[in-house]
Amino acid sequence: MAARFFLLLVLPSLVLSQYCTDLDITASQDSPRCVSPSGEFAFGFYRLGSQSLFLLAIWFENIPEKTLVWYANGDNPAPKGSKLELTSDGQFILSDPQGKEIWRPQNSVTAVTHAAMLDTGNFVLENRNQNLTVWQSFQNPANTILPTQTLEIGGTMYSQQSNSSYSKGRFQLQMKAGGNLVLNTLDPESGKAYDVYYSIYTSDAANSSNSGLRLIFDESGGIYVLLRNGGTVNITSGSSLTGDYYYRATLDQDGVFRLYNRDNSSTSWSVVKNIPDNICTVTPSNLGSGICGFNSYCSIDGRGLPDCLCPDGYSHLDPLDRKQGCKPNFELPSCQTAVDGWEADKDAVDFRELKDVNWPLSDYQLQEGPEFNKEKCKQSCKDDCLCVVAIYNTENQCWKKKFPLSNGRHEPTQNVLQYTTALIKVRIKNDTIERCPDKSTLILVGSVLLGSSVFFNLFLLLAIPAAALFFYNKKLMNIQSVSSKFPTTSVRTYSYKELEEATGGFKEKLGRGAFGTVYKGVLASDAGRFVAVKKLDKVVQEGEKEFKTEVTVIGQTHHRNLVSLLGYCDQGVHRLLVYEYMNNGSLADLLFGISTPDWSQRLQIAFKIAKGLISSSSIIPSSLVHFGNRDQPSDLQSTGMADALLSASLQVEVLFDWLVSPEVINFIRYKISAMNSLTSWRVEFRKQNK
Repeated sequence: MAARFFLLLVLPSLVLSQYCTDLDITASQDSPRCVSPSGEFAFGFYRLGSQSLFLLAIWFENIPEKTLVWYANGDNPAPKGSKLELTSDGQFILSDPQGKEIWRPQNSVTAVTHAAMLDTGNFVLENRNQNLTVWQSFQNPANTILPTQTLEIGGTMYSQQSNSSYSKGRFQLQMKAGGNLVLNTLDPESGKAYDVYYSIYTSDAANSSNSGLRLIFDESGGIYVLLRNGGTVNITSGSSLTGDYYYRATLDQDGVFRLYNRDNSSTSWSVVKNIPDNICTVTPSNLGSGICGFNSYCSIDGRGLPDCLCPDGYSHLDPLDRKQGCKPNFELPSCQTAVDGWEADKDAVDFRELKDVNWPLSDYQLQEGPEFNKEKCKQSCKDDCLCVVAIYNTENQCWKKKFPLSNGRHEPTQNVLQYTTALIKVRIKNDTIERCPDKSTLILVGSVLLGSSVFFNLFLLLAIPAAALFFYNKKLMNIQSVSSKFPTTSVRTYSYKELEEATGGFKEKLGRGAFGTVYKGVLASDAGRFVAVKKLDKVVQEGEKEFKTEVTVIGQTHHRNLVSLLGYCDQGVHRLLVYEYMNNGSLADLLFGISTPDWSQRLQIAFKIAKGLISSSSIIPSSLVHFGNRDQPSDLQSTGMADALLSASLQVEVLFDWLVSPEVINFIRYKISAMNSLTSWRVEFRKQNK
């Protein structure tokens, strides 16, 4: 039996049904969708990026980016060709192309006869014969709730794992049986809820009528807990804004429950309320790693967003998902000083300092007293092989920490006379400390050589130098081949495999240009440094020219105001460019993102951008011409406007570093005008930081 969808149009005095075409919904790029009567929401298959995987989901239909508000199969995306159908016995089932079940509504016992997408954003399954609502998305939220939606006792929301993964994340929001609304961290494997890190205390053991009954999200954007006695506890106040606004409240992947709004003319969502205000300083959990992963610490960045950072000497386990935690860039102390413990060599041990950083639940020893100054604290940790970090404060206290470090946080103090310093123990001679080779290995090698024939030993003596000479000449020829293409370039070359691994298989897309796509990555040779890798789509003539021009010109241009070209790949059909990565995105991200600057900050940004442009103009070679980056040469030639190359507007993009300091980048594509042989090069400039 084919699936039958219908829409309900709710009017003040009557209820009308409007049916969609009978169909079996199959997951594909152009799958039909079920749209609410107002056209605000849609239900159907949502494609995950450029992958051939789909979520069964609900989204804002009239918003260009189709913001998701509910999804069914986040842990198990459906491959292309999967089918959603309403079976002849009333079962609503999503199956993969082989017929294996992916998802069905929970607690759905009664047969389903109809499905409706309502104007509230609620998707409803009904049995019209019995006049029953069998299942609805509002009672089974994913990571988002909408106006008119409630969260009853026992109701739970889960964060998604990352921007690209909709699997269940590390955080949950739940309305507890006692009446409290709580936020917990979760064990990533078992899903066990750890200690509460934030709570709206609406539970009253002495008088249950004062306890919370349900969480309510009203139509004006207000969120509150309704008590059993009819009272309310406000979490956010209703909006006094005029005009048409969308609202949503989402438990984001960083563990913050955020209320967002957006008007019809806006290009992005705005944050109305963060719960909690500063997640980095919430109550630490006795179990688990805390808000960030083990051996990392939480810090609020320049945009007001939490970020998970590694202490010096450590790097992220997964650079593309910083919440996974950090690992030391050296071997852990073995505490076997008589055998091979590197920590026995005190010259191999040093400390890196981080102000106002702490891991409050990783202590195992406290030392204090007038004699325990910072140097004494360092020495005590250096002499203790179990000590990985020591926290020193102005009260002459020295707190020793052990692995793994948990609940790390950056807590800036307002009192300059009272501060905390984290002393990070690191190995400074990781590559220079030489160890004697195992004697048993030497004996074995010697025995083999002495027991072999004279001919065999002579063969080895001749073969080894010959092989070394062969590979050296091959490498030299490769270097000369590259040098012939880019004779004056000093940037590093990378293999395609290196850049593929650095970007995690080109997973996280930062943007797209005229010739290719830019991806975020981190190089294995520098695990703490992010890069932007531009991958040319295909090697066409113009793209090849742009590639050679960028490597040659930008590679030989070195100035503190220039965004650095770190390297490139020129292997077979692959052409890639590696640039330094700007942590905090573009000016558009800052102006229209979650946290927007005030007018004073905007004025400072404008002044700094102007300074960046002035400083960049002093180093532009006279042979370089600026022009807009969207007009193709064919367009100019076909309209007889070759001279427009000289007069087209300068297009500037502004990126921000980790200090939220603007860096000006002028994108100028390589073009050649056949009419006047005018050549221009693509150059990137950035503001000088002062």
